[in-house]
Amino acid sequence: MMNPLLAALRELGGSGSIGEINETTIVRLDLTDEVLETLHNPEKSNQTEVEYRLAWARTYLKKYGILDNSSRGVWVIKPEKRDVKHIDPDEVVRYVRELTRQERAEREAEELEASSDDAPEEAKSWRSTLHRVLTQELSPDGFERLTKRLLRESGFTQVEVTGKSGDGGIDGKGIMQIGGFLSFHVIFQCKRYQGSVTSPHIRDFRGAMVGRADKGLFITTGHFTRDAVREATRDGAPPIDLVDGDALADKLKEFGLGIEVETEVVEKVHIDDDWFKSI
Repeated sequence: MMNPLLAALRELGGSGSIGEINETTIVRLDLTDEVLETLHNPEKSNQTEVEYRLAWARTYLKKYGILDNSSRGVWVIKPEKRDVKHIDPDEVVRYVRELTRQERAEREAEELEASSDDAPEEAKSWRSTLHRVLTQELSPDGFERLTKRLLRESGFTQVEVTGKSGDGGIDGKGIMQIGGFLSFHVIFQCKRYQGSVTSPHIRDFRGAMVGRADKGLFITTGHFTRDAVREATRDGAPPIDLVDGDALADKLKEFGLGIEVETEVVEKVHIDDDWFKSI
């Protein structure tokens, strides 16, 4: 996937977010829905196999010296590598593996050898731990209460958890106020899926919400398939907003719900004249 990823970055103008890079690369590869919906490890993450492999491709190309990334997750082709149109993936892998062996030797690598849990740089984060906690340690009732708290922190009022058998999959409702003038009645569903949420799930939820709210909100720890996203935004149907596992993690972090962030880096600002000249 390294060369399609490079081509996607060039198409994006030399830089792009992970989401933009993934989507552009996937379009170039013309992969089937079945391939795109396959999860890498459902018990640990909602990341698909394709996303996992693209993450590895970015990591390898960064270590090879072609790509770089910012703290905000924007990936770029290094200015001095913009003319590179094609690389030999085997050569990249050989180079990175040798570099890794050297780094491990310097750090007494016998304690740091690779295991089955190895993952690309960007995947080794707090998200995997949070996914495990939400899907394996938190009870269904606890997840509904967490959703209720999250919606209130996000500006919802009159939030109620109403999920009961026979209620068509509706777990709760609330009112979203915008600017103090507008308000929308919202019905939500919150599910701790370890796999993919498909279009039938969205259709069933929409059928239950019609006539009862202005908008629908579907929150999951899992992943939405492309068909599910299309169904949620289908013309002529009541709109449903989707919050997948990554977006849920970002919101919990933003509001400090069960997540504490410690800042340890002291910022030093240096103007790189050469960087600006290379643009």
